[in-house]
Amino acid sequence: MTRLSVEMLAADPVEPITSAGHAQLGIAVLAGIAVIVLLITQFKLHAFLSLTLGSLALGAIAGAPLDKAIVSFTTGLGTTVAGVGVLIALGAILGKMLADSGGADQIVDTILAKAGGRSMPWAMVLIASVIGLPLFFEVGVVLLIPVVLMVAKRGNYSLMRIGIPALAGLSVMHGLVPPHPGPLVAIDAVGANLGVTLALGVLVAIPTVIIAGPLFSRYAARWVDVPAPDRMIPQRASEDLDKRPGFGATLATILLPVVLMLSKALVDIVIDDPENTVQRVFDVIGSPLIALLASVLVGIFTLLRPAGFSKERVSPLVEKSLAPIAGILLIVGAGGGFKQTLIDTGVGQMVLDISEDWSIPALLLAWLIAVAIRLATGSATVATVSAAGLVAPLAADMSTTHAALLVLAIGAGSLFFSHVNDAGFWLVKEYFGLNVGQTVKTWSVMETIISVVAGGVVLLLSLII
Repeated sequence: MTRLSVEMLAADPVEPITSAGHAQLGIAVLAGIAVIVLLITQFKLHAFLSLTLGSLALGAIAGAPLDKAIVSFTTGLGTTVAGVGVLIALGAILGKMLADSGGADQIVDTILAKAGGRSMPWAMVLIASVIGLPLFFEVGVVLLIPVVLMVAKRGNYSLMRIGIPALAGLSVMHGLVPPHPGPLVAIDAVGANLGVTLALGVLVAIPTVIIAGPLFSRYAARWVDVPAPDRMIPQRASEDLDKRPGFGATLATILLPVVLMLSKALVDIVIDDPENTVQRVFDVIGSPLIALLASVLVGIFTLLRPAGFSKERVSPLVEKSLAPIAGILLIVGAGGGFKQTLIDTGVGQMVLDISEDWSIPALLLAWLIAVAIRLATGSATVATVSAAGLVAPLAADMSTTHAALLVLAIGAGSLFFSHVNDAGFWLVKEYFGLNVGQTVKTWSVMETIISVVAGGVVLLLSLII
């Protein structure tokens, strides 16, 4: 079984850097999270700085020597960035190629040309799910909102009937399916198998996105009946292009890393012999790094060349794709540092002890912790990395499938009830021209449905597999 950064995880300190009791550690955790929450919400400090200061506060209150707390934080930051940083970068490059080449528009236009009437919400959720695989949530919103608004306006559809399925597809992919940053960090933290997590993530995503998307949009459209705002229909990327890549080539490029990673997981299950040549080959080509790198290289020929991009334009495109993710990488890294501080101060063992004493199922505990941090900070990524650090010890004796389900439980909890402290809340509000109350009744409720349904499906799967 191949695991992200398994060697580095194995090298993590196992002895706590403090000998504090459960009460003191509990106070330290609450104080550390409170520092992060207050700095993000009240003082509007960047999440990277907030997580850094929160980690140091946690260590200090837990009674750890400051120099050892700093070592724990920097070790966790380095390990996390080493494990997922390159994957996030490759995902950003692929997303930029998809957007700038007009490949995303090609997928959208092709599916919409074959859909109409009652099938349109289902077409929108399909488009958003496919587009959402390689793209960050915010990028997906910017790409899809013009399409949502144009479809609603030209086809005389309810804006919520079309918009909610699109948002649901993007949000579910963002929270549950790698190579998005949150799931990758959780996989790294708990030592889960990426291929198995990806397969189960897609399995959980299907019923979740159907319920939170096309089905819920019927009620959302009744609760909030607003027209598509003309001022928010920006120019699409492909309107500046003379030509763009074909539908089949674009879809194949997007799905290539998914196919390679799932193939590796399947071969591992069927053959289960580390010395077997076939399994060793798939361990290489199905590793996240090689799978995403292959997709990026293939994309140069299937996306950029057909769109008329010269060789000279490839390097600037890659450079532009990397700049926006600097903040994401720092937040993810600082989240890893916070996680390592939690582990090294003995908080992870404390959570393990408490879960045994209270007889709370590990998956439910992970979901509840992620929900609490999500509500407090507004950030799904911060909720994911913090919750993963807290519950990571619970995965020690879990099977491969249950460790993957632990990751998905964290991801599901991290999406619970987006409200005014979440940047996504304001993004949706402004693009759709809603007021705060309307945004809560549509977007916030949709996010809650995603979280609850996905969490329920994860718990159900844990009883079956």
